[in-house]
Amino acid sequence: MKKTAWIIFGMAFLCASAFAQPAEDIIKKAEDAIKGETSEGTFTMNIVTPEYRRSMTMKSWWVGNDKALVVILSPDKDKGNKTLKIKNELWSYLKNTETTMKLPTSMMLMSWNGSDLTNDDLVHESNLAKDYMSKVIKEEEIAGEKCWKIDLVPNPEAPVVWGRIYYWVREKDYLPALIQYYSEKGQLIRTMKFSDYKNMSGRFIPTEWIVESNTKPGHYTEFIYDQVKFDVKIPDRIFSFRELEK
Repeated sequence: MKKTAWIIFGMAFLCASAFAQPAEDIIKKAEDAIKGETSEGTFTMNIVTPEYRRSMTMKSWWVGNDKALVVILSPDKDKGNKTLKIKNELWSYLKNTETTMKLPTSMMLMSWNGSDLTNDDLVHESNLAKDYMSKVIKEEEIAGEKCWKIDLVPNPEAPVVWGRIYYWVREKDYLPALIQYYSEKGQLIRTMKFSDYKNMSGRFIPTEWIVESNTKPGHYTEFIYDQVKFDVKIPDRIFSFRELEK
């Protein structure tokens, strides 16, 4: 009996140890791993629906979650269109008409450049550790890799649209594997899948992200890194209206 009791105690201790690391720390490591303090790179966005497929190439500059500039490089009909983010505000510049518009609240839930992301996703690219209460609820395998499954519930005052998020983080390297986004009513709205992990500019990251709609069958958006550099110096002028309208 004593031996059995020690086995049970040991298993309980191992389970407790596996979840001893705070969920916020795990999330922060995962977010920092794929963002860095700053980043500059180019990526391809493929929008896929049952009716059509559309591809765009873009260049982006990011400073944390506060500043971003995204410029469309191709196709020609969209070339030169830009999106500027400064904290919780978003501007759109259309090259053909040479017009700049600050996006009002009424347009925040509209699709960003036809993708499965919304304008609000860019504006409220949230600090998950700040905006959500989180806890590790179990271990699961995703694509053959052991992961922590983390349950995130928004803080009462947080300016977020999701009622719950499940976030799987790989245990071996703290990289994201899968994220599920739920409405306040508990409906699964969107799934983000990460794959094709490789070294880019000295940092091991997932270079393919797929945002899949769970409410519109056959609709998804692929984001594929062509090249990216992290923790580089980015001039403040990049995030100016002069640069936006240049």
